[in-house]
Amino acid sequence: MLSIYPACFFKEADGYTVVFPDLNYTATCGATLDEAMTMAVDCLAGYIYSAKRDGETVPPPSDVSEIKPADVAAELGEPVGEAFVNLVTVDVAEYAKSHFEKSVKKTLTIPAWLNDRAVAQGVNFSQVLQDALISRIAG
Repeated sequence: MLSIYPACFFKEADGYTVVFPDLNYTATCGATLDEAMTMAVDCLAGYIYSAKRDGETVPPPSDVSEIKPADVAAELGEPVGEAFVNLVTVDVAEYAKSHFEKSVKKTLTIPAWLNDRAVAQGVNFSQVLQDALISRIAG
């Protein structure tokens, strides 16, 4: 399902800042307009994906005509220069498959005796490595 949200694009000296007023002013940036749009898609997908995963409500998008860059800049306490509003679209489920949930293959070496014992016990090597990495990162 396609998600569509308005975003304010603010021209900066070193690129663009992109702000989603409907999503708690979630923001990203890019050195070029093309990069800013790519980052906006990633930001939108990440926000919605995380909110749904965590059981949070995702606010509905505003009508694009209701979004005023000057009002958004004022809310953020920033001066407004060159700015415009654009709709950002993403199929969150499809985006997540290739960016958030995509598995990558890793090759590693373990002692033969450890491999033999783990195989004999039916250990799922991928799951053990994932659990260990999550424990290490979170700990």
